[in-house]
Amino acid sequence: MLLIARGLVLVGLLAAWLGSSRAAELVTGEELLKKAEAAAEKGNRAEAIAMCTQAILSEPRNLNAYALRGRFYSEARQDTKAIADFDVVIKKDPSPGTAGLFQLRGWLKFRLGKFEESIADFDRVVALVKNEEPRQWQRGIVYYYAKRYAEGRKQFELHQTVNPSDVENAVWHYLCVARLESVEKARAALIPIAADSRVPMMKVHELFAGKAKPEDVLKEAESGAPNISERNRQRFYAHLYLGLYYEAAGDLLKTREHIYKAATDFTSDQYMGDVARVHAKLLKEQAK
Repeated sequence: MLLIARGLVLVGLLAAWLGSSRAAELVTGEELLKKAEAAAEKGNRAEAIAMCTQAILSEPRNLNAYALRGRFYSEARQDTKAIADFDVVIKKDPSPGTAGLFQLRGWLKFRLGKFEESIADFDRVVALVKNEEPRQWQRGIVYYYAKRYAEGRKQFELHQTVNPSDVENAVWHYLCVARLESVEKARAALIPIAADSRVPMMKVHELFAGKAKPEDVLKEAESGAPNISERNRQRFYAHLYLGLYYEAAGDLLKTREHIYKAATDFTSDQYMGDVARVHAKLLKEQAK
């Protein structure tokens, strides 16, 4: 999804929360947490986690240390450990100030395949943060994997009101409608998008509208002269959405081909990369 549409900016919210009134409670742990953040910025995540652990051992009631360590664990994709740390904070302080932790914990639960628990966390964010519901595109995606397609459709229609130029939102809306009704009804209800600047997203939109073919999307992904990272990103999105297109059409063989490529050959560390990995795992489990 487009970065401008993420709703809660998790790191920013967490940083703001860490700088809240609890800062006055920090004594010896404060310096450790500052050093941990500095270490993480340099890419020394294991060292940062160790410093947070030291802060927790010295001050077991230091909720900031748990929150920060949880963030570092999540970045290291140690999701179970991250959730355990966030659980400690949320149990002690389930206030609006912890909305960022509910949001992040919800996504980690999605990565673990715990879809209903994930949705419950996103629901809590909506309850805690004013005017947040239209921005919850992540909840919409989890609705799809939880097979709650009507709620997913509604979520993507809401998200369109705050993010009108995102092809991905239109596609996920299509996918929910296709599950609820049919591909023909989904195509007829496809949300129009005029200006998603990311290659190959407008061609992806044409594909779902029935105005382009799968090979057109792949060709578009190879267009231009981007750097290696951007080329990988273009190929990733092409294969992810081709996989989803074929799944809606009922072609399991093509679905697997493209989803596996998105999840492994052109993998992404961003949110949609997580979606590809979760989807690939589900396909592999279905194939057993």
